[in-house]
Amino acid sequence: MIETRELTRYFDRKAAVQGLDMRVEPGEILGFLGPNGAGKTTTVKILTCMIRPSQGSARVAGFDVVKDPMEVKRRVGYVPEAGAMFEALTAREYLMMVASLRGIATRSAGARIDELMSLFGMLDSLDQLLREHSKGMRQKVLITSALIGNPDVLFLDEPLNGLDANAALVVKELLRELASQGRTVLFCSHILEVVERICTRITIIDGGRKVAEGTAATIAAETGAANLEQAFARLTGVRDAAEVTRGLLTALDADGPVPDGPAAAPPVDAGGAPVSAGSDGT
Repeated sequence: MIETRELTRYFDRKAAVQGLDMRVEPGEILGFLGPNGAGKTTTVKILTCMIRPSQGSARVAGFDVVKDPMEVKRRVGYVPEAGAMFEALTAREYLMMVASLRGIATRSAGARIDELMSLFGMLDSLDQLLREHSKGMRQKVLITSALIGNPDVLFLDEPLNGLDANAALVVKELLRELASQGRTVLFCSHILEVVERICTRITIIDGGRKVAEGTAATIAAETGAANLEQAFARLTGVRDAAEVTRGLLTALDADGPVPDGPAAAPPVDAGGAPVSAGSDGT
């Protein structure tokens, strides 16, 4: 469902993604991990046909992202890390617009919107302006907009951002059910505990290159780590968290407490003489 070969993307002669080979099968939930600036978002933008690769190739749901971008877009849903929305619209208006762009009939779209939003307990907020929604409510609308087209492939970049515990539980269970139906999910997140629990396989990139691939258990075993979090730190060159913490505390304590600032100069009268405490200055 997702396949890249030697996928490369340059920005101002700097490679954000370098020779990435990746293959994701139907029914997989692939955890796509990497530190900030590793190339995850660039890769997802290529796979969702938002930008073109500089070199190499990518196919999604059997279609080339450069030659058949519209066919790819018809088959995917995407939740970006920071999704811009038309805040002057209500949630219902926004979702109906997305459904219309996807060619879904009005009656079918309305029923699907009600069904999806009821899962998040948001039926009462459908006719509220998006600018009046909390961060978590907007995230639920974004997830619904990605699902409304019944996609074969889902690209999710930090999809649990802002969600309460109950909504996050619904999303995780929904992803498992979609995978059981043969759909494919590419899941980007910095919350490694969640990735370890729900992803069937994991790819880690750093500096635009793939540095590890496999299940959480195999990646941990290959790096001699106790869990995915430790393996990720070792693979991406992050220093030991305890060591970093000690360094930060040492830096904070190096010069003792920070003073509030220079002492204020005592007040003086027009002639330059100090004014005693309690004086009215006359």
